[in-house]
Amino acid sequence: MPLKILRLPFIILVTLLPFAASANFDFNANCLKAYQNIFELKLNTAKALIAAEKKARPQNSIVPLLENYVDYFYLLTNESKTEFDRLEANKSARLDQISKDDKSSPYYLYAQAEINLQWALIRSRYGAYFAASREINRANSLLKDNQKKFPSFHLNTKGLGLINVVIGALPDGFMKSALSTFGVKGDVQTGLSQLDKLAENLPKSTYEPFYEEVIFYYAYILSDVAKHPQAYAKTMKYTARIADSSLLKSYMQAYVCARNGKNDQAIEILESRPKGNVYQPFAYLDYLLGVVRLNKLDLKATANFEHFLQVNKGVNYIKDTYLHLAWASLLSGDSSGYNSFISKTKNAGATFADKDKQALNEANAPTPHLVLLKARLLYDGGYLSRALEALNNHKIDDFKSAKDKAEFAYRLGRVNDDLGRDDAALSNYQTAINLGKGTKYYYAPKAAVLMGNIYEKKKNYPKAKAYFNLAAGMKDHEYKNSIENEAKQGLKRVGG
Repeated sequence: MPLKILRLPFIILVTLLPFAASANFDFNANCLKAYQNIFELKLNTAKALIAAEKKARPQNSIVPLLENYVDYFYLLTNESKTEFDRLEANKSARLDQISKDDKSSPYYLYAQAEINLQWALIRSRYGAYFAASREINRANSLLKDNQKKFPSFHLNTKGLGLINVVIGALPDGFMKSALSTFGVKGDVQTGLSQLDKLAENLPKSTYEPFYEEVIFYYAYILSDVAKHPQAYAKTMKYTARIADSSLLKSYMQAYVCARNGKNDQAIEILESRPKGNVYQPFAYLDYLLGVVRLNKLDLKATANFEHFLQVNKGVNYIKDTYLHLAWASLLSGDSSGYNSFISKTKNAGATFADKDKQALNEANAPTPHLVLLKARLLYDGGYLSRALEALNNHKIDDFKSAKDKAEFAYRLGRVNDDLGRDDAALSNYQTAINLGKGTKYYYAPKAAVLMGNIYEKKKNYPKAKAYFNLAAGMKDHEYKNSIENEAKQGLKRVGG
């Protein structure tokens, strides 16, 4: 269901907007319409509206903010490092115009913070962590100042909540050190609470037109950063009231479904997503459709991956696409095709994204056992009964390598865990730890985190603490930073 306030005539709606006409920060009907089109990913329509506003009111400092939104979503959907390098030069001119404007407007500091935060989020995708840290520090400082000056300006909470969660969840490393140097600290639970309250309260306020933006960030935080157990439920709840004409809504819903074992729903959403020249090209959605189809062991996924490679203009997810094509070849019994795609996984694309880093690791590892590959894909798709059936036909002694033995126990543990069979899952996870500890694979440390989660759920906090500590103490393995961070977040929850 679309936002109810969007049904109002623009002239009425804009009079309801807080601070809508403060000097040269004029969030008028034309600007609001451009903003709404941006969040439906109708970027060309938005650009035309912004150009008209710029011609009619060249001093309106909402324009550079809107222009930055367009660049931000263009770069998110395009994934092109070349385009990032070209457009990044726009940042300083936009900040210059805003900084010369009306300091009494709540948009004065807010717009500068937004631009800094948007460039930080894009920049970090390409490993430029120190520059991103400076921009996050700047955005954080501006938003805190704005909150003191305008405590009832709800939009401050959006950026502050995002920063709280992202910084609070950062693993130890260069970016966290850089932000600590600047004095920026975060807290995951505080940030989640801020964003949740905003998501609940915006529809009841005059800030409702900004709802979709808040939900976009909140959905990202829940799934990718906090890995929240309610990520699916909350995202589907909050996106339900966004218009179906929004391609961004399709992305948010399909992504959270794919990440949370709702595979058939993800396929349905992606196949019925809005299409046409009015929408910004979004090649990632072809990649995602390939992923969820292959999770079902549907080899039609290869067509989606091939289309992604044809239309993609960026550098991310190329390695992971070739890895999935290699898996599809393995599932179809084509060993030469598998070897060809593994070679491309090693040599094509970049390793900015975690998915691509892991794809390269897997390309350099032994060929996956077919049974374990099927179980892994089916589990990722939420097909627990099919995954369990694939595994139950085998036992540990059927596998030769230590890696495959540990993976078998780990995958059996994941399925039993999700089926609510805690005792069986704990036994499987312990076996995975015993067999996988000291190897470079992630099965043992991740199993330790998951055992900690089960004991936490059972309120056996001493055992939960012991397994979180075990996971945090394991070194030199895949996904080290994210698993260690999960363990540390667990320790915070159980008082470790």
